Amino acid sequence: MHKTHPINCLVVDDETIAREIIETHLSKIENVTIVASCSNAIEAFNYISNHNIDLVFLDINMPEISGISFAKSINANVKVIFTTAYRDYAVEGFELKAVDYLLKPISLERLQKALNNYFEIYGKQEAQQTSSIEKSNFMFVRSERKMIKIDYNAIIYIESYSDYLKIHIEDKTIITRETISAIEAKLPKQQFIRIHRSYIISIAHIQSFTNEHITINKKAFPISRTYKKEVLKHLEKF
Repeated sequence: MHKTHPINCLVVDDETIAREIIETHLSKIENVTIVASCSNAIEAFNYISNHNIDLVFLDINMPEISGISFAKSINANVKVIFTTAYRDYAVEGFELKAVDYLLKPISLERLQKALNNYFEIYGKQEAQQTSSIEKSNFMFVRSERKMIKIDYNAIIYIESYSDYLKIHIEDKTIITRETISAIEAKLPKQQFIRIHRSYIISIAHIQSFTNEHITINKKAFPISRTYKKEVLKHLEKF
């Protein structure tokens, strides 16, 4: 397996056993985090809209919305590996620029080959992007009709109010018209973590945490149920 940063995976299949097989395989592979498992496209779409997902293992034959239709509807930055019991969809799957097409039953060796394909293509791009981020330790946001430079190290936490954000830094608060998902994509993952639909916090500023809350500057921030597993797994690495 190519050495790279961990990727966030979503497993989507209407069959419980099929999901469990993929999850079992993925649990044995380094640099992969199973963020969630969904039984239908609607549930998966809602999850992708609120989380950073790199790769989806997507069943084609699902009720209501097929995997093909779902793949056409999501952001192109989210890559797809199709899974199905039928060979007939392979051509259409590759026309959608899928990373790979896995025929059930899926073996660990075949799934690992598919992941190698992903890392070979997108791991290099990610490494280049990470290198670029590491060279710059700041970002610009629009506030009060001008672009303001903000050092990542100065950010304590970010708070969402619909289409607006409050970026709390060491000596003031900057308000910008931006969605929390858009700002999350700009922030270096090694420094920040989203803990709630309304909060992104600086890991360096954490004073303490429990299964329910994170404390920064004596202020308690809730860890929502949606993000809890991912947040605690990340924090326990330190």
